[in-house]
Amino acid sequence: MAVSNTSSISLTQSDRLTAGVIALIIGAFLVFGAGLANSSVLHDTAHDTRHSYGFPCH
Repeated sequence: MAVSNTSSISLTQSDRLTAGVIALIIGAFLVFGAGLANSSVLHDTAHDTRHSYGFPCH
């Protein structure tokens, strides 16, 4: 028989609103940052990230 424990933390309305606004700002930055960036910049960034993880791509 499996036993599970759950705990909950009650957040105030202010805490939830703050988290939502922060998530909205980060999401907008990612969407507009990627949407308005030059495609070669995005490619170079992805390419360099792959190499920094040690993943060969050539």
